[in-house]
Amino acid sequence: MIRCIALDDEPFALQQIGAYIDKTPFLEKVALFNSALDVKETLNESQIDLMFVDINMPDISGMEFVKALENPPKVIFTTAYSDYAVDGFKVEALDYLLKPISYPDFYKSANRAKSWFEMNQSGPAHVKSEEQFLLMKSDYRIVRINFKEITYIEAMGEYVKINLTGNKPVTTLLSMKLLEDQLPVDQFMRIHRSYIVNLTKISIIERNRIVFDGKIYLPVSEQYKNRFQAWVNKNFI
Repeated sequence: MIRCIALDDEPFALQQIGAYIDKTPFLEKVALFNSALDVKETLNESQIDLMFVDINMPDISGMEFVKALENPPKVIFTTAYSDYAVDGFKVEALDYLLKPISYPDFYKSANRAKSWFEMNQSGPAHVKSEEQFLLMKSDYRIVRINFKEITYIEAMGEYVKINLTGNKPVTTLLSMKLLEDQLPVDQFMRIHRSYIVNLTKISIIERNRIVFDGKIYLPVSEQYKNRFQAWVNKNFI
């Protein structure tokens, strides 16, 4: 399933996009927003794959909003105007939907997004889990990564960065969800939309943050807080 949000200041247009998402079997509606100012918290707390974003909004334009995000999900713009193509290429928009939007046009655009995810998140990166290591494609090579060497994993847009003890990080084109599914649950835990940590490497926890090497602070988000706290309580003396 492709997890989606929609952003539009027009109530009817927003509800229409929401209904279209519900109607499309490979899309999952996470939330609808009528202001860009309310979206950032959801992006920080939840895994969002795709955004439907209206360009013309009063507080901040959809284009400016997407450009301001550090690691934005993929985006399909919705607009009543057709003169934003150049700016859209700058933020790597998957498509444009011109209002009024029919469901056939929406479904065609959603299918384009589905094809992109299948090609870019399933094809280029191949992960194989065997006992205590991963075999992963990175920079046209297959790299063996031992679980015990991983300190934490970081989402970087369409890529993941695997930080290792004593070695350079390994970066590959892969979704966090696919990688998370390959890791042993007794050793690794998702603590944030952007982070997975090796529980055996944790030495300091302070103020809902995990500290690595005394200088790297990883936040534990509300979405994962209860699960992480249960692990702390289980191991606390």
